[in-house]
This record gives sequence, C-alpha cells and structure tokens, in this order.
Amino acid sequence: MALAKALLPEFEHETATLRRVIERIPADRMDYRPHAKSFTLHDLANHLVTIPGWAITTLKETELDFGLPETQARQPKPSATTEGLLRTLDAAVEGALNALNQASDEDFQVVWTLKNNGQVLFAMPRIAVYRGFVMNHLIHHRAQVAVYLRMLDVRVPSIYGPSADES
Repeated sequence: MALAKALLPEFEHETATLRRVIERIPADRMDYRPHAKSFTLHDLANHLVTIPGWAITTLKETELDFGLPETQARQPKPSATTEGLLRTLDAAVEGALNALNQASDEDFQVVWTLKNNGQVLFAMPRIAVYRGFVMNHLIHHRAQVAVYLRMLDVRVPSIYGPSADES
C-alpha cells in the first residue's frame, strides 16, 4: 500500500474530529484565555484551522520561510466567527487531501526545510514533517481547544471515544 493511502484514513478522522471541535466554539467568547500566557480562543482557533493546510506546503514545496512577507501574505485571514473558522478549515482540508492523494512514496522522502528569515530551523524528510509538524501539532492544539471548551462549560465532542458530554 502506498504511504499516502495509508495516511489518508488518519487524516480524515483527525480533521473530521477537528471540525466537530471547531463547530462548538462560541463566537461570543473568542476573547477567552485561561491564563495570561495562553492564546486567546480566537488566536488558538485561527492557528488551528490553518494546520491541515500545512500538509499542502509540506508536500508541494521543499521549504517554507515563515519570516518572509510573501509567506505571511499567503496566510488565511483570521476569523472572528465560527463559520469563518470552518470555511478556513474546510479549504485547508480539501487542499491537503488533494496533496496527499497526489503524493508518491518518494515524495515523502524528500527533505523539507523550515526557515525564519533565511535561518534554518529544521530540515527533515517530508514524512517526518507531516507526522510531527502537521498531524501532531494539529492534535496538540485541538486538545487545547477542547480544554478551553470545557472551561467555558461548552459541550465537548467525542474525540477518541466518549466525552463527559457525549457517549
């Protein structure tokens, strides 16, 4: 089985679960932050919905320099509404699914580099970037949003089995 085909079910499961979490975000609480050092819900959610799209950059390019103005200009505009967050997420997921469906096993072995204003932060095979920088990153921040929901007394959806709110 091709590597991309093996990765697709996990991607589809994790992003469908992510969509259920984002659907629960109360737009009137976007300013919420559990601690002064924490992201606001607005900033965390806007960051989170872009992460699936990182799979596109990972699989279609060989590097990303996030310090460049042209890179920053390509970023989706932040949304203050749940509907806007979902639009950004859906576009990112669609593009990522296309990139995954087109990726060969050889594509996953190509070294991918992350830079900040020309300084190399890391360089590793695309498969490692996809697993760590995309998928693990997505799961980490999705869990943070789920905690924010709990602290706001919003029903938390089932993620890897029943939640206290859904069986």
